Amino acid sequence: MSDCIFCKIVAGDLPSKKVYEDDQILAFHDIQPASPIHVLIIPKKHIASLAEAGDEDWALIGQIQGAAAQIARELEVEQSGYRVVTNIGANAGQIVHHLHYHLMAGARLSPLGVHN
Repeated sequence: MSDCIFCKIVAGDLPSKKVYEDDQILAFHDIQPASPIHVLIIPKKHIASLAEAGDEDWALIGQIQGAAAQIARELEVEQSGYRVVTNIGANAGQIVHHLHYHLMAGARLSPLGVHN
């Protein structure tokens, strides 16, 4: 999609600080980190959100989980702990409408929950 910031990063039109890349997945440091380590993991294929994923996308989504585990090992946070989360829709805080996972680590993270 021509107006998608993550598609522009995949295409090389916008810079990113890459931490992982293969033929289907790209991971890079978040420019507005919410934790000391904050990496975004995206499919190179444009999928708006997990809710928009089709049957043909589930293998790719599984590969993203594997990439997250590999990135955690490479960043040496596998033992101390890390969080992998995706936001789906406005109420969950999804801002960029391209499926992406946040890998956060490097400090004790607050529990997830419902906030008013």
